[in-house]
Amino acid sequence: MKEIRIFSPASIANLSCGYDILGVCLDKIGDEITVRKTTKRGISIKKITGYELSNDISLNVAGLAASALLKNVKVNCGFEIDIHKGIKPGSGIGSSAASSAGTVYAINKLIGEPLSDNQLIYFASKGEIASSGTIHADNVSAVLMGGFTFVRNSSEKDFIKLDYPNDLVFSIIHPKIEIKTKDSRSIIKNQVSLNDMIQQSANLGALVHALNKKDYELIERSLDDRIIEPVRSILIPKFSEIKSSSIEAGALGCGISGSGPSVFSLCRGMDQAKIVSKVMKKVYDKIKLDYEIHLSKVNDKGIKIIDFS
Repeated sequence: MKEIRIFSPASIANLSCGYDILGVCLDKIGDEITVRKTTKRGISIKKITGYELSNDISLNVAGLAASALLKNVKVNCGFEIDIHKGIKPGSGIGSSAASSAGTVYAINKLIGEPLSDNQLIYFASKGEIASSGTIHADNVSAVLMGGFTFVRNSSEKDFIKLDYPNDLVFSIIHPKIEIKTKDSRSIIKNQVSLNDMIQQSANLGALVHALNKKDYELIERSLDDRIIEPVRSILIPKFSEIKSSSIEAGALGCGISGSGPSVFSLCRGMDQAKIVSKVMKKVYDKIKLDYEIHLSKVNDKGIKIIDFS
């Protein structure tokens, strides 16, 4: 195999109570990435379309992730990367993760798959430094493993795929504003109260259990963020109204998608998700704020190969 083209999907991180711990892979929204072998050693990003981003490998998430991988695997070739961005950077649905995870996945395929999913997640998370200034694996784990994922310990490469109900659907509204991940992370408090930590831990444990047992009432009770959402929500127009309207319309829960500004509502079934998306739209229609709506089932497979040669 000399060249491969893949579809690398969007994702939602945190899921309210699981900051830097929980992720879920979305369907149909994503980047297309082509990676080809070259006789010249090293990595180059030849083309980026869709949105304007740097092709400097020291500044681009795909370049950083690929460089981290190749420092640990011996190869006798180089790689060229083309990226078509289908996810807007700064949207809160894993734009950087799609590029970094997709690139390391493609390189691993081209060199005969010597690396496991957990190793690829670790290298892909290195790319997140370019967008957020820190290493975190909640988005990239979901993209590479599919479904809902749990990050127990990134440095130990300990990532877990969770069981979950197969009828869950996300309604996502993306207001046409940009919140940079670095900025969104910078406002988070470094210290929290013991009571908030206890309740957040309880919600996280309960949500993982509820997904496994398909307990929708417990999912509803557990999608509660006591620590991050109260701070970040001030950056998102009409967040409280979107959340209350979505829950009144039947959503199991509603929260900030990743670092924002996108907001997700988790629903049981596509019909319910369509109802919820309509009430989300009404909030921004009233204030004449441009937005995009995404309806997505959970993507259990993650990255998909489009073609290769």
